[in-house]
Amino acid sequence: MTADDRTLRILSTSDIAGIEISLADVVDVVEQAYRTLADGRSANPRKLTVKPEDGHSVSYAMLGRDGVREVVAIKTSYKHGLDRPRDAQHYYTTLTIYDDVTGLPVAMMDCGRIGSLRTPAVSALLARECARPGARSALVIGTGTQGRLALPFLLTTLPDLDRLMVYGTHPDGLAAVRDQLHHHFPEREVEVVDDVRAAAADADVVVATAGQHTPAAVEASDLKPGALSILVGHGIAPSTLHEADRVVATSEAQMKVTGTDMADADGGFPPVDAEFPEVVAGRAGGRSSADERIFAYNSGLVVTDIALGHRFAQLAIEQGRGTRVSLWQ
Repeated sequence: MTADDRTLRILSTSDIAGIEISLADVVDVVEQAYRTLADGRSANPRKLTVKPEDGHSVSYAMLGRDGVREVVAIKTSYKHGLDRPRDAQHYYTTLTIYDDVTGLPVAMMDCGRIGSLRTPAVSALLARECARPGARSALVIGTGTQGRLALPFLLTTLPDLDRLMVYGTHPDGLAAVRDQLHHHFPEREVEVVDDVRAAAADADVVVATAGQHTPAAVEASDLKPGALSILVGHGIAPSTLHEADRVVATSEAQMKVTGTDMADADGGFPPVDAEFPEVVAGRAGGRSSADERIFAYNSGLVVTDIALGHRFAQLAIEQGRGTRVSLWQ
């Protein structure tokens, strides 16, 4: 199935789900995307956001170009029912990739699995670069899509972690966290904690992935010296940002767009000390002392989705997956 200018390869959820890829490979692809962006060879414009006044839905549109793979892609994301329980929400996300050498479409795919892998891979890279030397304990807050792979990815970049904790309010989610950990690291166990603030006080790395209705709200005063807190969703309070000794963000501009719930009373944010692509490229430090408390904001950059999505598209093409649609006929 070769590309042409009349048809588009559609990769469904099941097409993507059937593709095997290791956690280490995902981390490598994401890291390369950051390095390429830091080198100025990729483009990652600010995302566009649409949200109704009552906040019941949110939509994003993201355009980017990967200068190593020489592809252009557009990602869309739409979530409906933010005022409802998680099982009553609707979420759709797609990625459409074009070959910028031939000018032909590569594929349009469900981006759910891409995001579920990319985001915890970024958190794991943040932990590798920003956790205190000798970090041994990690706490994941939340058991949704992002929380379930957070610990396996952390162990991929920080294999010396020996205490793994999770806080969640959904029994099925807690079971899924344990299942994912055992799938990737059969010999490791996770400790389910009831007091999230007490657990945070014992953690070197805290990854907050919970939904917006979580009761968890870890404060800066709960964190021990040298702690790294990584915000993906919800679960840590604004004080962890505003009282941090150092702030790292995947994108300062995107933090101000998608992280408004972390702003102060005047809608302001403290300055970012380093953007993560520069940290990965070695042009900025992730940490300057062992005892500083670091806040890291993990906002997805579309160049990481593009790189990982293109890798999945390559594997899908090799395996003959997907359906060709005569879209332009």
